[in-house]
Amino acid sequence: MEHWDVVVVGGGPAGAACALAARRADPSARVLVLDRADFPRDKVCGDGIAPEGLDVLAGLGLDPTAVTAGYPAVPRLRMRSPRGSTVERATSRPSYVVPRAVLDARLIAAAQDAGAELRRHVVRTVIVRPDAVEIDGALTAGVLVGADGAESVVRRALGVGRNRADQLAVAIRGYAPEPAGQRGVQVITTTEQRWPAYAWSFPLGDGRANVGYGELVSGGATRAGLLEGLHRLLPGIEPEQLRAHRLPLSTGRPRQPDGRVLLAGDAASLINPLTGEGIFYAVLSGALAGQAAGGGADAGAAYRKALTGRLGRHLRHSSTASRLSRWPLLMDAVLRGAGRDQRVFDDVVALGLADGRLTPRALTAAARSLR
Repeated sequence: MEHWDVVVVGGGPAGAACALAARRADPSARVLVLDRADFPRDKVCGDGIAPEGLDVLAGLGLDPTAVTAGYPAVPRLRMRSPRGSTVERATSRPSYVVPRAVLDARLIAAAQDAGAELRRHVVRTVIVRPDAVEIDGALTAGVLVGADGAESVVRRALGVGRNRADQLAVAIRGYAPEPAGQRGVQVITTTEQRWPAYAWSFPLGDGRANVGYGELVSGGATRAGLLEGLHRLLPGIEPEQLRAHRLPLSTGRPRQPDGRVLLAGDAASLINPLTGEGIFYAVLSGALAGQAAGGGADAGAAYRKALTGRLGRHLRHSSTASRLSRWPLLMDAVLRGAGRDQRVFDDVVALGLADGRLTPRALTAAARSLR
């Protein structure tokens, strides 16, 4: 069989970052990326890229300005709590909104430029052997990385099941004309109805906005219900290219096993439970997986240690915040505190969009708002 040092299943941000990192760690490594689609291709997503995600890509040798070229910075964020408290401020650093059809094509092209090979292939079977991992009876890999999304074939091959319904969200996304007054502002809005649920509107800077709505599967989500929620929270918006997708939340993240098979991005349930953000987690976990991939049979343990060291505390804090957020009154108090103090606002943004923590400052501000 054809043998590769590293085979990555999935060419999205996690897979491309993994391939880049593997080649950067060992320029002689033979790295193959398999994806079921040709690039460019669309991917259902909010399209928002936090600056921390661009930092990870810069560490892999990419120029952030090239990654975001053609799409202007979005320097402000507006958030509305379930009970109607609204705060809008400048973020500490701007985000960007780049359609995944563009972003993913740029990242996988960078991986190819770095020496990785890309093939269109639908992976169906994975067999883990002591000395290698066999893929579809045709390929073997020293290490296999599953970066193949929420419905990961690699994850199923490891015997890891789908997240529970209360750890799994579903969202619907489309593109619409940019709402009036939203230039340069990302919007996240919620209500008590069907809580926890939220809608978003992220401007691309070309007159369009990525708009969507999501809620937990355990709430009995249906396509009709998702559409109703979208129109209720974003009235007057009539999006096109509507597609739905599942979001395996980090509250249901499985333990990375030892051995030669690694899981990154959505396949590892790395979706922020507060906001549904996943691109930062994807590129970070992909980069860590690529760095560990040269370890062969020890790669799983090395990757688990690196992931825990980099994200473990944050994931504990975001899970705690997710449980606390089930009380709309508390969410309202947090946003009122963020409206009074830029530092609290920055703490909330870092927790929801990057690797921040549930800070004493934010908790104190919320307690004061409840008095």
